[in-house]
Amino acid sequence: MQLINENGKLKMIFSIDRTIQQSNNRAILVLLLLGLFTATCWSQQTNTSYAKKVLETSEVDLLFSYYEQDGNNAAVTGGEGTEELTDATSSIVLRMPMNADDVLTIDVGLSAYTSASSSNVNPLDGGNVNATVFDASSGESRKDLLAYVNPSYQHSSKDRNAIWSADLYFSTEYDYFSFGFGGSYTRLFNEKNTELTVGGQVYLDKWNAIYPIELRSGFFDDRITGNGTYNPNFSEFDSETRNSYSLSLSFSQILTKKMQGALFVDLVRQDGLLSTPFQRVHFGDEEDFFIDDFQLADDVERLPDSRFKLPIGGRLNYYLNDFLILRSYYRYYWDDWGITSHTASLEVPIKLTDKFTLYPTYRFYSQSAADYFYPKEGALSTFSFYTSDYDLSQYNAHQYGLGVQYKDIFANTKVFTFGLKTIDLRFNQYDRSDGLNASIITLGTTFIGN
Repeated sequence: MQLINENGKLKMIFSIDRTIQQSNNRAILVLLLLGLFTATCWSQQTNTSYAKKVLETSEVDLLFSYYEQDGNNAAVTGGEGTEELTDATSSIVLRMPMNADDVLTIDVGLSAYTSASSSNVNPLDGGNVNATVFDASSGESRKDLLAYVNPSYQHSSKDRNAIWSADLYFSTEYDYFSFGFGGSYTRLFNEKNTELTVGGQVYLDKWNAIYPIELRSGFFDDRITGNGTYNPNFSEFDSETRNSYSLSLSFSQILTKKMQGALFVDLVRQDGLLSTPFQRVHFGDEEDFFIDDFQLADDVERLPDSRFKLPIGGRLNYYLNDFLILRSYYRYYWDDWGITSHTASLEVPIKLTDKFTLYPTYRFYSQSAADYFYPKEGALSTFSFYTSDYDLSQYNAHQYGLGVQYKDIFANTKVFTFGLKTIDLRFNQYDRSDGLNASIITLGTTFIGN
């Protein structure tokens, strides 16, 4: 999701009260020369004593979300099987003013999830009496922990018409490590009514490839059933790195006293291992083999080692009155894997009181299928690329949400030495045409220092 930066106008009020007592012409001349010299000195300074700080005091965001989903098209088991998953994420975002112009932000988080589908990377490592794609294995592969840290630094010019930022990103989980860095430059024009931002980001990622249990070297199980001998033509990936590069451009404009608009475009290039090593594929021209009711893989998904993405979108916000605002959003997406998509959303904040605001939201999404998507046993062994990941299939999705925000601009409620500024509680329900359903609840609080 992308946000529109709204910078308030900076007002500097200079008050010079000069009282010159009349005496003789020489005294008057001396005072005038002194005033001229003082004015010249002030014009050469940056007037930092009158410049409002970018961030007056430290702020802390405490965020928590709980997500759960279910469906019957798990990519781990070849496009058929349970997609049950739960994820609990917590993060802390600390924003600290380093001086009047600079802000340091540190975002640290943990995400713990339990996944029925990923547990079936090895459906045999639990105590299930009967292995099946519709039940989760009870082995250790059913859960994982992701940890990340994202520090960033922002510098604003003295006149607040230019903003530089730079950031780093680190994340790690059992089979994946990601390192990223980037930055942006924002320029404000037309008395801060016009804003132009250009940014770039690079991610250098590394897989620790985990393959389905039956495709690993040395695998043997005397319970395998099927016609002939199970001997898939499988080879591991040569490279386990993935690099992503993005360039983003955004333009926002205050159109009228009540309307603000924004346009943005991203150019994204990915290279390396873009396939997920543990997602199975079943071919239509190969014999089927099973252990209990669990069908064994013919291969894992194979996707091109490069991808170009081009999302183009815009926002339009309209202020109806003191109690109602319309926030609309649209995005068109294209990539060279054959996917095109449309996203449209509307949020209507309703101000109930000075402190409480209600946030009903709706989002619609539609996409075409990738050129390499095939349902279970739809691909042939002679194909170069194939996947049964329904995230790359054709589908429509609807998301409905409702949130409530409590805001106290004076932060009268204290927790230790910090004042409580906002509390956000939101719930969203997501329904996809392929049967995937998900719900997420998020809770966010913002505290400010003295």
